[in-house]
Amino acid sequence: MNYVIGVDIGTQSTKALLCDTSGHIVAQMSKGYHPDTPRPLWAEQHASVWLEATLASIAGSVERARAIVPGFEAAQIKSICISSLYGGSGIPVDEDLNPLHPCLIWMDRRAEAEVAWVRRTIDLERLAEITGNHVDSYYGYTKILWLKANRPEIWARTKYWLPPNAFVIHALTGELAVDHSSAGNIGGVYDLGRRCWSEEMLSRLGIPLAMMPERLVHSHEIVGGLKADVASRLGLAADTPVVAGGVDAAVATFAAGATRQGQHVAMIGTSMCWGHITPEVDPASKLVSMPHVFNGERDAYVFGGAIAAGASVTWFREQFCKADTDAALHRACDVHDLLNEAAAPLPAGADGLIFLPYLMGERSPIWDGRASGAFVGLSLYHTRAHAYRAVLEGVAFALRHNIEASDTALLDEDLIVVGGAAQSSLWLQIIADVTGRRVLTIAENVEAAMGAALLAALGAGLVSARQAADGWVRLAASAEPREREQRIYDACFEVYRSLYPALKDGMHRLRAMTEVPNP
Repeated sequence: MNYVIGVDIGTQSTKALLCDTSGHIVAQMSKGYHPDTPRPLWAEQHASVWLEATLASIAGSVERARAIVPGFEAAQIKSICISSLYGGSGIPVDEDLNPLHPCLIWMDRRAEAEVAWVRRTIDLERLAEITGNHVDSYYGYTKILWLKANRPEIWARTKYWLPPNAFVIHALTGELAVDHSSAGNIGGVYDLGRRCWSEEMLSRLGIPLAMMPERLVHSHEIVGGLKADVASRLGLAADTPVVAGGVDAAVATFAAGATRQGQHVAMIGTSMCWGHITPEVDPASKLVSMPHVFNGERDAYVFGGAIAAGASVTWFREQFCKADTDAALHRACDVHDLLNEAAAPLPAGADGLIFLPYLMGERSPIWDGRASGAFVGLSLYHTRAHAYRAVLEGVAFALRHNIEASDTALLDEDLIVVGGAAQSSLWLQIIADVTGRRVLTIAENVEAAMGAALLAALGAGLVSARQAADGWVRLAASAEPREREQRIYDACFEVYRSLYPALKDGMHRLRAMTEVPNP
């Protein structure tokens, strides 16, 4: 029997899945951590955290497989693939490829001054024409410019900027390559039409082309083989092939079976990424564009999303739900089950309470790093359960806002939802009612790590492209839109969409009061 390992390096944990070539999960292991947030709207991570978590997760899954599978041998692992969170700036590394500074990850919003500089200096229509992307402090190229301006000693020593999966793969194999999805997601430095670094935009931005690794590969391509010392630590054979992988949202979309035009998937974890597959990119949509991790030479993965989706739920739970957390410990259950239980009987629209989930600024379609969160409509009548339901609804409104930024006529009627939200029947029903779409979920609940495993199998030649397109997961219908609730949410969504323009000036003025000069 042959096996593969898929690894997903996430914002708050890394997971490894050991599967057979039919997608049956034999063993899995994960390791948690948290990003550093040293100042408001800053979010960064040390590359060593990701590397150690990857090593521990792979080794743990192999060890568990040995305990489960009689006669299991290291040589039966035919390939490994690494997917990762969007690494924002990437990891600045020196001549020896050692990290010089924490990676400014996707949720970091410190580069607002650089965004303003780009708006003043760069032809934004030309940028969108070449890259399929725009300007916002979400994009990695603005974070690179922040480090250039504010950490000149780091800039002077930087050889390359490496996405998290590229850094980890180099540590495993000694080989350096960047997959096309990760390159495209940096934003303003990748030519989406030609599938290469954009010398023109790099020059205009003042970022040397030499800082971008020369070797670009598709997500199913083998980058190199495991080094002997690494293989020994992992309990695997030296030279085991390691496949490039890609950005986790695109890999999760692939895991959900989205491989053709019209299919669309919402990955709702710490953030929300809603994306669809298309061979043609419309820069006017103001969504994020990159080569897809499957058929990437032809298809693009185009997505938008809320920067603080599950993060809004976590924030609300940690700040306002201590009693529920204590009760969950006493009853030996998940605190979210208690919160859902209290919120489920409440009416759609949470009795006139709306939440804007802009706790770290917002990505598409408003693209405002200085936006802030808000509860609107709050009264003495409202309870903690109302506020919790409003948070779930607010993320669902943000999802609809992004869907409507695309050409909905090209989208399938069904919406696939993966991530933490897929574990909440209440949230799935809210999403169905808000979007007016039947919601499908993955029965196996493994998302990006499963997509990485499938890419590993494809890269090693264990499955064909046709088999990969069919996927390994089973989709199940989890929620149908209800007519009465749809009407209520249509009215609520119109209010939701009007609130940001009305509150924008006040949001910016309040944000300015909390800003301090960069150290």
